Amino acid sequence: MSDIEREFLLAFWKVHILHHASREPVVGAWIMKELARHGYSVSPGSLYPLLARMETRGWLACRSDPALGPKARKEYTLTEEGHRVLDQLRDQVAELYREVVLGEDTPAPQEVTP
Repeated sequence: MSDIEREFLLAFWKVHILHHASREPVVGAWIMKELARHGYSVSPGSLYPLLARMETRGWLACRSDPALGPKARKEYTLTEEGHRVLDQLRDQVAELYREVVLGEDTPAPQEVTP
């Protein structure tokens, strides 16, 4: 996979993760299966660092049983900030869909002259 493909795929994966985490807690193994259902092949070595970055950015909250140690199953839920990001992404994806898929032209912003 090229670096360009990877950059775009990472963005799609993030949107999927935010969407599903907004509905119910998700775990890594389930996310990999769900992304595979959509045709994405994601390894644990790609997914778990991505989830950690999303948690660091405050979009996801992670919960696990500390008694089970570092290998404990981790559940991810959407945070308040994650909800704000997802709402913004939904608007942007809808606009992109209208323009790219449906071919609806959006007028360019008008230049304002003083």
